[in-house]
Amino acid sequence: MSSSRSEHVRRLRQKLERELGRELLETLDDPSIVEVMVNSDGQVWLDRLEKGVEKAGIVIVSTRVESLLGTVAAVRGGVINADVPILECELPGYDARIEGIVPPVSRAPIFAIRKHSSVVRSLQDYRAAGELDATHRNALCDAIRDRRNVVICGGTGSGKTTLANALLLEKLRLGSPAQRIVILEDTLELQCRGENVVSLRTCESADLARLVRATLRLRPDTIVVGEVRGREALEMLKAWNTGHPGGITTVHANDAGAALSRLDQLVQEAGVPSQPQLIAEAVDLVVAIERTTTGRRVTEVIRVEGYERANGFRLREV
Repeated sequence: MSSSRSEHVRRLRQKLERELGRELLETLDDPSIVEVMVNSDGQVWLDRLEKGVEKAGIVIVSTRVESLLGTVAAVRGGVINADVPILECELPGYDARIEGIVPPVSRAPIFAIRKHSSVVRSLQDYRAAGELDATHRNALCDAIRDRRNVVICGGTGSGKTTLANALLLEKLRLGSPAQRIVILEDTLELQCRGENVVSLRTCESADLARLVRATLRLRPDTIVVGEVRGREALEMLKAWNTGHPGGITTVHANDAGAALSRLDQLVQEAGVPSQPQLIAEAVDLVVAIERTTTGRRVTEVIRVEGYERANGFRLREV
């Protein structure tokens, strides 16, 4: 049975390569391209590291896009159709994630493939590239060494995950080789080559909130959440605040203040009132990164020093 399943998956992956075609396979192999997007009109758009988003001059017919998404779903043991119109998973055989959508949610089948970084950059690499000043670098190193909880914020494509990988690399450099790091994600993107690392990803029956609760029984020293987007924020903050310091997460927000407000909104999705005091106690540092015309840049590193009902969060810029 196992051999039969393996052969079935192998054939599906061969089918996937045929459906991707030479042009898309070349974009996946190009290290300068970080995202490949196909819109409902079949136009292919590329996001390049140096140039940003540009039209590729490639058009893919909707039947081919639909077939490709169906094959990806089949490799993953699922389906994508009118009843299950959204596909979120790793792209089989590639170091990338794919988000696919079909009618009736979209007018025609579409997808976006986000490639994972092939190289883990260090904080020193950011410093050498002029994307991180010395004061900010020292503050981040101190936070990792002292096992502070760090939230990375930024917009879409700003480089939050890549910076999180750099902090994980720093955690391995400065921490004990035996430290147990548990990483929770919707799709596997974070890279941590430590000796005692557990990586978990969500599925239909286990969302991030459920994974955080399960993680507490895995004896973690540190809990890392790839991106906090919902009610798992409450479980994560409570865990960070009760014996599991040194956490790292990312959140979609443009600056430190907006990141803390966003966390509070997500906490309330768990059906509880606003929890600014919990956030102030659990989050030690907020790092903002943005994408500019010349690359990515860390714009601020903020220490969270408390919360006052009258004045809100007490923040101090590093």
